[in-house]
Amino acid sequence: MYEVLAALVPRVEPYSIDEMFMDMDTPQDAADLARELRHAVRRIAKIPTCVGLGPTKTIAKLANAAAKADPALNGVCDLRDGRDRLRLYELTSVDEVWGIGGRTADKLKALGITTIARFVAMPPREVRSLLTVVGARVQAELQGVSCLPLSLAVPARKGLAVTRCFARPVSRWVEMREACAHHAARAGEKLRAGGLVAGRMAVFLHTDPHGGGPWYSGQRAGRIEPTDDAGALIGEAVRMLAPLWRDGLRYMKGLTQRQCCQPQSSAGRP
Repeated sequence: MYEVLAALVPRVEPYSIDEMFMDMDTPQDAADLARELRHAVRRIAKIPTCVGLGPTKTIAKLANAAAKADPALNGVCDLRDGRDRLRLYELTSVDEVWGIGGRTADKLKALGITTIARFVAMPPREVRSLLTVVGARVQAELQGVSCLPLSLAVPARKGLAVTRCFARPVSRWVEMREACAHHAARAGEKLRAGGLVAGRMAVFLHTDPHGGGPWYSGQRAGRIEPTDDAGALIGEAVRMLAPLWRDGLRYMKGLTQRQCCQPQSSAGRP
């Protein structure tokens, strides 16, 4: 998903495994670009997503939550306009704000501050006194003042997956072995591109649970000698796959391999 987004917007900051902040400052209208991003991620990464637009990270998070909650928005919520934000603020509980935890929300509700609109309208000095500089920063963000700029430092990758669904059922060992080898080789490419090596691997395969045939799912995982070499990865993957194979089944859903990664230097490589 990161690679898809990074090809279409100026900057991307990964926040979690399935959530990222993006710089949408492009000549293209941001709402149109958001819809394009959703379609690109769905087409290439096969992942359904929602996009929230706002002048700050905190507002964008609120917009993203609204996009998920309201099917009428078709996956995109635009809160760049202050009037749109105010309408949402008046209807949304203060504990829905990113950065306001349970204890903080309890303090605010004890003062009658139950909605985001009431929190935003509080005197800044009162917010800072009650919630320290952290609360003051959240309030400023909700008012449209950016206090949390994008970070361009991408966190070290801890794992990767190579997953493909089969175009047709696979029932022959030789075909499955070839698919496994292809996935392992592709994983090696990703490792080398990131300057990483794999110290652990997992392989699994399963049949189609809705295909009418017998259901079977098998998985094997374990540590491997840290490497990014395609030949070594293929050998380990096929070795793990072999005990999982069952003759007479039609494997439809696919086969996935995951390698837990670490920088080459930490694995004792030159």
